[in-house]
Amino acid sequence: MTAFATIDSPLGELLLVGEEALDDVTLTSLSMPGQRNASVVKASWRRDPDRFADVTRQLAAYFAGELTEFDIEFTPSGTDFQQRVWHALEEIPYGTSTTYGALAERLGVPRERVQALGAAIGANPLLLVRPCHRVIGADGTMRGYAGGVECKVQLLTHEGVLQSTLI
Repeated sequence: MTAFATIDSPLGELLLVGEEALDDVTLTSLSMPGQRNASVVKASWRRDPDRFADVTRQLAAYFAGELTEFDIEFTPSGTDFQQRVWHALEEIPYGTSTTYGALAERLGVPRERVQALGAAIGANPLLLVRPCHRVIGADGTMRGYAGGVECKVQLLTHEGVLQSTLI
């Protein structure tokens, strides 16, 4: 049975989707409003915020600046290539960033496949938990975030990678 919950965050309402297992849920998707390829609640899904209590607690701690690494059980998905890329995303530490080129080099992805790397990053179903927002352009520009570049900037500012421009 698929369960879902929504929670408020500084980025807007987040949609949590997961497969129910005994007393908990295994996360399959974490998406935000306006996200490309975001999950859409289906009539057969059951709203069950209690099943997402631990995920909700961890996200609240992250946004409060008290958590820098998630410990959330999630359901593996995607192709072998996507899984390799997504695992590499999970290894990018809080408060840092990397470039698409550096990530491709680390994974041994040839130059002609860098676009496939970008597509795999863009297909990440677990925003925030798999920190795809930490991958930026080689020239420091913010590129290609499924949740929108504004959210990417907000997350990188939150993590201290970018300086806030507010006075």
